[in-house]
Amino acid sequence: MNNKNFCTLADVADLVPGLREIRQHLHQHPELSNEEAETAAFVADKLRTLGFEVTTGVGGHGVIGTMTRGSGQRRIGIRADMDALPITEQTGVKYASLRPGTMHACGHDGHTTMLLGAAEQLSRSQHFSGTVHLIFQPAEEIGFNSGAERMLEENLFERFPCDAIYGLHNHPGYPVGQMMFRAGPFMAACDTVNITIHGKGGHAARPHMTVDPILVASSIVVALQTLVSRNIDPNETAVVTVGSLHSGHAANVIPEKARIEMSVRSFDAGVRKILDKRIRELAEHHAAGYGARAEIEYVPGYPVLVNHQQETEFAQVVAKELLGEDNVVENLPPISGSEDFAYFLQKKPGCFLRLGNGDSAVLHNPAYNFNDDSLGFGAAFWTRLVERYLVDDSPH
Repeated sequence: MNNKNFCTLADVADLVPGLREIRQHLHQHPELSNEEAETAAFVADKLRTLGFEVTTGVGGHGVIGTMTRGSGQRRIGIRADMDALPITEQTGVKYASLRPGTMHACGHDGHTTMLLGAAEQLSRSQHFSGTVHLIFQPAEEIGFNSGAERMLEENLFERFPCDAIYGLHNHPGYPVGQMMFRAGPFMAACDTVNITIHGKGGHAARPHMTVDPILVASSIVVALQTLVSRNIDPNETAVVTVGSLHSGHAANVIPEKARIEMSVRSFDAGVRKILDKRIRELAEHHAAGYGARAEIEYVPGYPVLVNHQQETEFAQVVAKELLGEDNVVENLPPISGSEDFAYFLQKKPGCFLRLGNGDSAVLHNPAYNFNDDSLGFGAAFWTRLVERYLVDDSPH
């Protein structure tokens, strides 16, 4: 294959209007994690129309579109997530969510649409030799027992073998048409910790006869701020954020219990273990010092997302060919958000990259909206990546 024959932005330009319609349709009909039945049916129907072999119900509502052409033996997987968030939309766009309290506040509608765009271009050009699996994944947003985990439990890579797997996420604040990469640890592990403080309730006028769980919880929240600064190597990165503290219902009553909920993020397995150990120790001993008891629920979330060097470099080359070197960032700083694509990368070599979303609201914000100007860039990139990975090197 000659390099000039690989997909360009001009090759998918005629698809963009239709992709805008698809994206806005998906935006109007968001579905939460593990509820993506309509979205999955929509995707499956599109793939069948394009000539893909379609498998549904993988890991819940997951959809796999498979196409094999030529005599090539290589296999590549490309993943897009499909689920929305429990957020009430405040974008004001004419195609806003028709489902109150649910919206695509993370751009998964755009991710799904870009991969459908690549499916259409691959179908009509068929300029590859090998097998491509387009993986439309449910339940990325749920935080645990996610779509990626469930797909792997249902033997995703045994049923749909991949030599490499790729995925992307839009990135507010970077220009449309710019792609960002980082080899190695790229996105954080994220664990949830719930701490219930058991004290002794009583009358607000007689605090000496109680063990005030609000006081204990407040003290623990302050003490938690020392974990990173005094337990983690300054050259490492970690985040401990208390997002919820609840206790009591009346001003004149000292309650029996208080509950702390926090998010813990790290980029290294060793750091993750230290945080686990120290949070438990600090909470238990701190509570005991006040005469209270700490009950700790530590919920492991997604692991650190680690991009593989060779696959990352390959994707960067493809991006530079498509977009030009000025539109490729090779060493984006690590991102403290988490992503269940990490589970796929534990099983197969691959790369997760970012695509600029322009000057939009931040992710998981009610004012966020995926930038439709990105659709052609994503569709062309996925198409070219597949063509370049499944290049036919046989003599003609």
